[in-house]
Amino acid sequence: MTLYSWFVFFLVIQIVHFLGTWKMYESAGRKRWQAAIPIYNAIVLMKIIGRPTWWTILLFIPVINLIMFPVVWVETLRSFGRRSTIDTILVILTFGFYLYYINYTQPLNYIADRDTAPDHKAADTVSSLLFAVIVATIVHTYFIQPFTIPTSSLEKSLLVGDFLFVSKMNYGARVPMTTVAMPMVHDTIPLTKKKSYLNWPQLPYMRFPSIEDIKRNDIVVFNWPVDTVYKFRDKSGLRVDKPIDKKSNYVKRCVGLPGDNLSIKDGLIYIDGKELILPERAKPQYSYKLALDGKTPIDFETLFKELDITDPAGFLDDQKRDTLFISALTAAGAERFKQVPGITSVTRIISKGAEKSVFPHTKNWNQDNYGPIYIPQKGKTVALNLETLPFYKNIITDYENKKLEVNGTEIRIDGKVATNYTFDQNYYWMMGDNRHNSEDSRYWGFVPENHIVGKPIFIWLSWDTNGKGINKIRWDRVFTTVSGEGQPQSYFKYFLFALVAFFIGEYFWKKRKAKTEI
Repeated sequence: MTLYSWFVFFLVIQIVHFLGTWKMYESAGRKRWQAAIPIYNAIVLMKIIGRPTWWTILLFIPVINLIMFPVVWVETLRSFGRRSTIDTILVILTFGFYLYYINYTQPLNYIADRDTAPDHKAADTVSSLLFAVIVATIVHTYFIQPFTIPTSSLEKSLLVGDFLFVSKMNYGARVPMTTVAMPMVHDTIPLTKKKSYLNWPQLPYMRFPSIEDIKRNDIVVFNWPVDTVYKFRDKSGLRVDKPIDKKSNYVKRCVGLPGDNLSIKDGLIYIDGKELILPERAKPQYSYKLALDGKTPIDFETLFKELDITDPAGFLDDQKRDTLFISALTAAGAERFKQVPGITSVTRIISKGAEKSVFPHTKNWNQDNYGPIYIPQKGKTVALNLETLPFYKNIITDYENKKLEVNGTEIRIDGKVATNYTFDQNYYWMMGDNRHNSEDSRYWGFVPENHIVGKPIFIWLSWDTNGKGINKIRWDRVFTTVSGEGQPQSYFKYFLFALVAFFIGEYFWKKRKAKTEI
């Protein structure tokens, strides 16, 4: 929905509210017109039902308002003496339209000084749970969201089993575009395969002011742009209608910013012709081949444990067993293997030839030798022809919602012949540190600005699942920061010290307070 559509929708809601409640306003000693003024009518209604004015704000927060509307409907009924269970059920099942029946057919006896405390323990419990859900949803949506690392694409920087806190504030909290959805649930209802949201109505893209801009080498959480295709790389043309904020959450390193010209040469990233220098904490991995002399015994199990090799490895030929393939290994690990007796050579695998699976699927590029490619910047214009169109087709049609038509060599956008294109938003290039085991921008292209979710800032737990049925906590990663200079440092012991100090302080404070009261 456009802003205009939302404005019309908002006015319709105000008319619906006025028609269904104006007599209630008059019965409560208010003027009829007060039920018709947008926002002001909600403030007045809060006074009528004896609830704080700040509740009005909650009525306009997407997803939160889905919880608040039924609460306000029920509170309105109770302010006019309708406290029965059947009244409560009817107003909820009719989405508030039961108020029309009360407003026009029943005597309205307003209770100005009614007791707003819950009638019984069960009601008190429900009220507390609703408040907890509202607070948690606000925090989850606009401040900090928990996130789990499911794949090894950033292995050695972020590990499978790391539990993160992702800040929504650093890059600016994004207002939910999907307005009807279960709170604190992404795209699927837990324990089911049912989606947790409705596709309509959708809010336009809006974002709060940011603390910082995305910087090169930042680790970023974003919605996977191509999560609207039926199956990735599937040529069937089948699609699913998935809102932006309900696409799958991905986490990668941002190696290219808007306006950059990016290329990859023998696995190394270059920005505007200069090699990209990764931060100290980043440990890029590549696939390697280890040649063996076939005579010297080698304890690979101990070596793999020492170097923390977690991705697949194996002999290229089980009969000869003279070449070991390791799918992910750091440069430091490669140097360590070079010192092992019996290993005659350690060679980093570099892809050669064309891989049609890499974006934009029309060039003779591969995962290790790629580009150059321009990363679109808001307001910048590029030439548009049959050669450049594959780079920007998804941007035009999917991310910026233009109508694209191609007839021979003629390209039309929204019905007009186009020889160039100006971008409506910024785009980013995201890649995993595990270079040969990461499905990233090399395969599906640019990440639009409106797909950015947040910045991982903190690992609050790290759970090691080694695949052998033995799970353990990685204590050295608990309470470590994601970004920063130097190697990661755990602040868990400081947290425990602060927690103990808090409880000791609270104990003595309560003891002192008790003596004072005596």
